[in-house]
Amino acid sequence: MRPEQRRFLIYCEGECTENQYFKGLRSELRALPVSICIGGEHGEPKSLVKAAIAHQERAPRSAADRYTPYDEVWCVVDVEAPVAQSSLEAARRLADRNGVAIAYSNPCFELWLLLHSAPVTAYHTSAQMQQALEHSGGCGYVTSRKHLEYEALRAGYPQARTRAEELRRRGSGGWSDNPWTNVDHLVECLRAARHGVPPQR
Repeated sequence: MRPEQRRFLIYCEGECTENQYFKGLRSELRALPVSICIGGEHGEPKSLVKAAIAHQERAPRSAADRYTPYDEVWCVVDVEAPVAQSSLEAARRLADRNGVAIAYSNPCFELWLLLHSAPVTAYHTSAQMQQALEHSGGCGYVTSRKHLEYEALRAGYPQARTRAEELRRRGSGGWSDNPWTNVDHLVECLRAARHGVPPQR
């Protein structure tokens, strides 16, 4: 009998870009049980983490969640630049106390997308990073409507993961470094769960 796959709950700040990306990834990883939610006040990491914790707590009583808690709960958070979001450290502490993992991007999620087509080593504001992704033309991203084509990113995933690892090796400040991301950790967990192998972190 095949063991039941791990179930993931992912809370995103962004209504468009992150949502489109993880729905595309979920479609690629067919049959992997992943719930993707938009939660919290826009640009407010602590409220996002609170929403994810509340969802995990009600899951065993919810038909929509198959009356079952999730094996992993993640929040996808933008640090933002030039001014970082004020509740990031509080969000981290709250997440740690409640077993919630956070995938950070500094300055924003668009960094992770751009790493699929090009290395990024210089400081960017959030607006500059969004413009850089649009100008790359790599995934059809347009800043005015934050639309992306997930299929255009698939082939670049191994390079994006390697480039994200290089950024983490370069810095010592963790998510406070710009540019920096660990979104690949979340993606690796999802891919590993789909294929029944331990994630590479």
